[in-house]
Amino acid sequence: MAVNSDASIAKLDKGENRPINPLHDRMALLAGLGFVDLVIGFDAETPIDLIRRARPEHLVKGGDWPVDQIVGARLVEEYGGQIHSIPIRYQRSTSALLKKIRRN
Repeated sequence: MAVNSDASIAKLDKGENRPINPLHDRMALLAGLGFVDLVIGFDAETPIDLIRRARPEHLVKGGDWPVDQIVGARLVEEYGGQIHSIPIRYQRSTSALLKKIRRN
């Protein structure tokens, strides 16, 4: 599982003081999931180099990403991997939560 570094999140224009949870905490949470074999942080704008090197069997993104826009999807499909765009069941927006906290 690839996780954006704190520096790369800051570049994504997600707002001030982001990320809220530091890389180590986000990685530890994901590593605790039984089906996750490896968690690695990355600083690049996209994980394409990491995808080329790791050659994952499954490339997964949230449902707000159409499959044809997922970085590395074509590459993974070329070597027989599977692409998954998982529907978002519960909306949890850190940005919305921060706005609510600031209003109160």
